[in-house]
Amino acid sequence: MENVFSRKDDSLYSNPYSFLRLPMVNDPTETEADIVILGMPYDMATTGRSGARLGPDAVRRASVNLAWEGFRYPWPFDLRDRCNIVDAGDLVFTCGDSENFVAMATDAASQILASDKALLTLGGDHFVTLPLLRAHYAKYGQMALIHFDAHTDTYSQGSRYDHGTMFYHAPREGLIDPSSSIQIGIRTDYDKDNHAFNVICAEAAIDMSAEDIANHVKALVGNQPVYLTFDIDCLDPAFAPGTGTPVIGGMTSDKALRILRGLRGINLVGMDVVEVSPPFDHSEITALAGATIATELLHLWASK
Repeated sequence: MENVFSRKDDSLYSNPYSFLRLPMVNDPTETEADIVILGMPYDMATTGRSGARLGPDAVRRASVNLAWEGFRYPWPFDLRDRCNIVDAGDLVFTCGDSENFVAMATDAASQILASDKALLTLGGDHFVTLPLLRAHYAKYGQMALIHFDAHTDTYSQGSRYDHGTMFYHAPREGLIDPSSSIQIGIRTDYDKDNHAFNVICAEAAIDMSAEDIANHVKALVGNQPVYLTFDIDCLDPAFAPGTGTPVIGGMTSDKALRILRGLRGINLVGMDVVEVSPPFDHSEITALAGATIATELLHLWASK
């Protein structure tokens, strides 16, 4: 009789624990990986609907729908042939303690980067990007930011822990250079007269071709180290309803993927996908969008 427990776990639905069914590790700093995937199940900085703390698990489970592909269409290579990727699971921090979370997130990211590995983070609400930027700055210095979102997140009002204030604080800490950074898909109000970031608003992003957007972004960031953050609410709620602060009038998922593919050649040093909120999702379409965008980011990094 065949030992069924010795069979390779390649079923679509059985044991969908890691992103893309990649190897799961306890200590990513002790592996020979090129890229580490880390979940940050934190949503205490949310100002709208909570639930993004469940995002990393939902994105991982949705990613099994992508794991069977060798060559991810239309990329001309198998991701696993280009780089070694591991999933380090979720960050463990004291539940309800935002100060502890910031310290743990910064420390975890710093240790991974110090071991000469890149990091793809699955949020969590968008506040997680601030401690991530601090860790990346410690290694790479000031960076350009490519920011996909419906909101600028540059608001000065709000609490110390607020998912709408990260990019108010980050330039003031010297982590990013707003003059060489860009925000894409914005369709909520902000102080345009005192806004230091370059912006392609949602209406313009919809009217422009993906190629033109990508070329504009690449010319802006040049050869600088780039951190790319993708808030899932950049997409129209028709394509990503499961998020805390949905805003209609956004881009399609196809348009976003085309832009990301067009960014080949940038000096990508860090990346995250945030704000997937499963309690408000339908048929896992937001989680699948998040998983697909995360997979595209891995290919973008591997195409360097």
